[in-house]
Parts: sequence; C-alpha cells; structure tokens
Amino acid sequence: MSTATAWTLIAALAVATIALKAAGPLVTGGRTLPPRVASVIAVMPAALLAALVVTGTLVDEDGDLAAGADAVGVLAAGAVVWRTGSVLRGVLVALVLTAALRALS
Repeated sequence: MSTATAWTLIAALAVATIALKAAGPLVTGGRTLPPRVASVIAVMPAALLAALVVTGTLVDEDGDLAAGADAVGVLAAGAVVWRTGSVLRGVLVALVLTAALRALS
C-alpha cells in the first residue's frame, strides 16, 4: 500500500467517524427520547464493557476461542465482586490467580 493510499484511507475513515458521531445529535435534535429508547441507551455501556471483557478474555492471539488463565482470573474476580461487592478485591484476586496459573503453565 502506498503512502498516498494509506493517508486517503485514514482521511476517509476520519470523515466517516465524524459523520457517525454527529448523526445522533443531528437526528434527535433537542427532543426528549422515548422512555424505552432511553432505557436501552442507559444499559449500553455495561453491555459494551461486558463484550470487550469477554472477547479480550476468551479469544487468543490467533482469533480462536480459548479459555486459559485469563478466563479463570476474570471468573474468580466476578465471583469475588458478586460475593463481597469490592471491585478492588476482585481485581487483586484476578491478578494473583492469573499470574499463578501463568507461572505454572
């Protein structure tokens, strides 16, 4: 790929990104969203974060589905946060457990 082609692609993607980000405010204007739409938008960040965690945890370098030390650490962290309500404890458990499993393998 030539330098000119790469920069053209970057510019096109930048314009498309700006257009997509501007579409929401332009379409909705100053109107209030219906309650059903607002409730869906309210839970979108949690769903997106969960999707990122799952793909980051269960997909290996080759793009294949694999459950390793990362998956065990995330599962243990989820259990600790669920039982204790402490995110810090969950992160520490995930860190220690994942490091120990990686050291063993």
